[in-house]
Order: sequence, then structure tokens, then C-alpha cells
Amino acid sequence: MFTGIITGVGRLAAKRAHGGGMTFEMEAGFPLDEPREGESIACNGVCLTVYSIQDRRFFCDVSPETLARSNLGRLAVGGRVNMERALRPSDRLGGHIVSGHVDCQAEVTGREGLSDYTLFNFALPATTSRYVVEKGSVAIDGVSLTVNTCGAGTFAVSIIPHTLRETTLGEWRPGSLVNIEVDIIGKYVERLLGITSASSETSRPVIDAGFLARHGFL
Repeated sequence: MFTGIITGVGRLAAKRAHGGGMTFEMEAGFPLDEPREGESIACNGVCLTVYSIQDRRFFCDVSPETLARSNLGRLAVGGRVNMERALRPSDRLGGHIVSGHVDCQAEVTGREGLSDYTLFNFALPATTSRYVVEKGSVAIDGVSLTVNTCGAGTFAVSIIPHTLRETTLGEWRPGSLVNIEVDIIGKYVERLLGITSASSETSRPVIDAGFLARHGFL
């Protein structure tokens, strides 16, 4: 699990095709204190399992599904990446609960400077936009952000100078494709409500004397 509070910006040092997917060699922009083989690091919001950790460098395998679902497949060698190490139980939850499982990509449709802030507009698939709610949370390229406004297939966020400076968000331009992970709570609620609504009245057990007797109450 992650929080969407970026630990630092790293870069893609090298990549090669491997088993239908890719193997990336990454370089973190921060010290990897107490590294553990097989730990998770989110790269542009994608949870990746890392190995062969040497100082600030590590390797990770990226599956074909991840390459198709996220913007990692278009990442060029030398490209900058938002990185976050996995959440410790004792850490402050400064952003929101992020799983590192990208739902889709969104396109930046607008960028506008508003005094010290930068307003970004996005277009995303309707199947995903229903989970984006005004003043709710969304992870974009791994960064936890608050939704300013949203509509059918669109939403906007306002970025403070610190976030623009300390992440790759300053590189976004109209036409950029970014990774989106919506708030996981909404998806679970929808799933549970869908199962409940699919249950018809006739499928529910009738509580009568026979039911009580069969279950040991009489």
C-alpha cells in the first residue's frame, strides 16, 4: 500500500524486452535505506516488485498488462519517474490509500496558470470517470490529489507549487497521458451494492417456523 506522497523523483536508467514484457533498471532520486529484495516501490503510481538493489539502483519486471494499462511502456531511457516506497504501519497517511494498481490512463486536455497554482484538466474513459467525485481523492502518476471539479469523462485538479516542483507534474502538457488510480473505496462499495441489488426478493430465505427448526432454533 502507498499514500500518494512521493518519496522522490527517479529515472529509468535502462530497459530491455523480457518474456513479452520489459525489465527496467531504475535509479531512485533518494537513498534506499534498509533495502529489501522483493519490496514494492510505486513508479508513476504502478506498484512494482524490485530486486538486485545496489545503492540507489534496482531492477523490476513490468508485465505486458502493466505496459498496456499504464504509461510505463512509453517511458524513454532517462525519463523521470515519481517514486514512492511502500507504506509502513507507523507512517503518517498524508495522502490517501493507494494500491498501486492503475485503472486507466487519462489525457491532459488543458493546463492553466492561476496565480501561484496550476490547473490541469483531464479526459478519461466513462467507465472510470464515475469513480471520480468532487473533493474526492485520485492518484495521478502516483501523486495523491484532490479533485476540484468533475463531469462525464472529465475532471480537474489544482496543483500547488511544491507538488509541481517535487514531482514530474511540471512536465505535463496538453496531450500527455497519465496513470490514473481512483479511490479504491468507491469500487468496493459499487461491487457490494451491485451484488445486493442483483439479489431478488424471491431469492432471500423466508424466516418461518420451518426455517427456525432447520437451523436449530426450535
